[in-house]
Amino acid sequence: MTFPAEKSPGRTRLLEQLMAVVRSEFRTEIYVPAPDNPVFIADECAVTDCDRTAASARRGLCNAHAIRFRKRGRPPMTDFLAEPGPPVRGRRSLAVCVIDGCHYGRRAKNGLCSKHHDRWSRAGKPDPATWNAPDLAPCDTTTSECRLPFCNLWVENPVKLFCTGHDDRWHRHGCPDPDHFIADCELVGTASIDLRDLAPQLKLEIQYALQCRHDARSRTAAPRLVMPAVRRVKALGVTSLLDLSEQQWRQKVGAQADESALFLLDARDGLEALRDGTGWEIEYPRDVWRLHKLPGITTPAGRPCPRARLRFDRIPQFWLRELGKRWTRLRLTSGLSIGAARAGVDALICFGGFLTSAGVDALVEVNRPLLERYLAHVMSQPGGHGMKKTRIGALNLFFQNIRQYGWEDTLSGTAAFYVGDVPPVPEQVDRRLAEYVMTQIESPGNLDRWPDAAGRLVTLILTRCGLRISSALALDFDCFLHDGQGAPYLRYFNTKMRREAAVPIDEELEAAIREQQRRVLDQWPDGTACLFPRQRANVSGNLPLADGTYRRMLGRWLETCEIRDEHGRPVHLTPHQWRHTFACRLINRDVPQEVVRVLLDHDSHKMTAHYAKITDQTVRRHWEQATKVNIKGERVVLDPDGPLGQAQWAKTRYGIATQTLPNGYCGLPVQKTCPHANACLTCPVFLTGPEFLPELREQRTRTLTLIDNAKSCGHGRMTEMNQQVADNLDRMIGEMEDDQETENAG
Repeated sequence: MTFPAEKSPGRTRLLEQLMAVVRSEFRTEIYVPAPDNPVFIADECAVTDCDRTAASARRGLCNAHAIRFRKRGRPPMTDFLAEPGPPVRGRRSLAVCVIDGCHYGRRAKNGLCSKHHDRWSRAGKPDPATWNAPDLAPCDTTTSECRLPFCNLWVENPVKLFCTGHDDRWHRHGCPDPDHFIADCELVGTASIDLRDLAPQLKLEIQYALQCRHDARSRTAAPRLVMPAVRRVKALGVTSLLDLSEQQWRQKVGAQADESALFLLDARDGLEALRDGTGWEIEYPRDVWRLHKLPGITTPAGRPCPRARLRFDRIPQFWLRELGKRWTRLRLTSGLSIGAARAGVDALICFGGFLTSAGVDALVEVNRPLLERYLAHVMSQPGGHGMKKTRIGALNLFFQNIRQYGWEDTLSGTAAFYVGDVPPVPEQVDRRLAEYVMTQIESPGNLDRWPDAAGRLVTLILTRCGLRISSALALDFDCFLHDGQGAPYLRYFNTKMRREAAVPIDEELEAAIREQQRRVLDQWPDGTACLFPRQRANVSGNLPLADGTYRRMLGRWLETCEIRDEHGRPVHLTPHQWRHTFACRLINRDVPQEVVRVLLDHDSHKMTAHYAKITDQTVRRHWEQATKVNIKGERVVLDPDGPLGQAQWAKTRYGIATQTLPNGYCGLPVQKTCPHANACLTCPVFLTGPEFLPELREQRTRTLTLIDNAKSCGHGRMTEMNQQVADNLDRMIGEMEDDQETENAG
């Protein structure tokens, strides 16, 4: 095979760089990784006593046993492993002649080699077991052995290099170079990566890719996955992975890229970084930014940035694209999240498409009338209110930053959006889950049906702690805090507010988390950075479980458990609904809103108020359950099902909120003026309850003292007024004490 000469200065420079960075352990034509290497791991064949490596992770069989398995009609794996058949051939000596002392290969059906078979025929074909066979050993048996290192059979013809059986195999392969054939035979069934047929630079590029995978310790690169990539490169006839652009490689590997295709894409990405370098100076001129190549860009949890892209190439106008890149760089370096930056780029893409349809070619043409047309354009596009609001708000901020930093003087001062340009946010539908559904979800029997212990624990944390899914999956391995009394807290990173927070947990959840820690250490003895590492392509264990992976697991679990709503329909939920449910449960258990705000780690009460909108239901329940008496000692009852139930409740609730007294409530309609200033205990609309008994008893004591003083001074009118208050207090206190005695007796 011939390859074109390398004339490009860039290619020559890359070759020199590869020669300098590829270490000797990888600069080999046949790379055989160590058996315990976690990156190039290759499982052994599941068949006992088979020393070959598994050709497929699905069944765990080597290629020879996999063929045998298919020929048997794919029986149950347990049955096949119990009777796998005779050992497969490959790196073993072939069958030897049955004559004692003869080491020629067996050829005839009676077990004789070719030489003994001829003499046996001339001797009249006696019984081989009793036949006095001649000694046909060569003069020097050591130099007459087959050249394959693992075969000790003799070569029948001095001209030949291999024993009879291996000589036949060599001819079937087209009589290749003997050294090449020997190497191939030694590699049969082993975990190895063969790079012998690649062009010199391409060979170094693949070796560099293997070295990068080894050093990064993030994704695995099993030889059975790398070799298809090597064969694909050979078939394309390229001399360097950089001969094709990233987009061309993606077209070559197809939409459904497998692991071998991803290996090629990663290899090309690493080569480009080696040749061109990384950082803002490299990425900024590009129209598609590779965020993992930018320093300081991390996920909200502070972990390395995933392989995300920002596509400015979708902005049609060059001037808008350049301003957008400048604006986005400023936002990213100031700590803006990747998601917010992507939303800003989306707003510019939408605006650029509108400018094209409107025939606008320059920033100077952007003014208020044009933006009013753009408002109508955005509102006519598909998508929710949040997306439309973001497209308008981000574009307005873009214009503000252009003026603030003096990026472009031609922008009109009227190019701005104002309050009221965007329709108000529609009232959010209550997203909490019904208790009927939560009872099924929290059922121990259903929780035990989780196929993955980590998924079960994530569900418990979401339902019991109210965390966002992004915060739960980003939990550190060491995520416990304890207060002075030894009570446990779950320490987590609030991915939305970008800060650490803590939430109290019970002993049961603490024990479940410690069990998860033990499972992680069993799989990664050196420890991991995260509590929920993903199971695949995670050599170091430091890559957390992906949000999409958990959601798919959740969907399958809900389907397995047949979770239904009150109408018998299958339940479809999002993990964030558990946060709403958690908050609403706290509100209904009379937990103060400030406590709920702290538990949810909200910045303001406005965020928590969304969950507190049902507090009236809880207060009303307590009101209906409590004893209420007026100044005559008569019980006051509100009928919630009566024709004026809601109206009565609204009147009373407003009085509680605006006219609460030290020892009761005012039942006067708020439209009227009180004629009994400072005389509530003689007012016919005064109400009180058992929660005010201490205040009422104290007031009765003070009232009796005033009566005694008035009598001693001869103040009859004061005595009469206070005696009326005392009588009312006696009736109210007596009624409530009788009610408490009845409850205690019950």
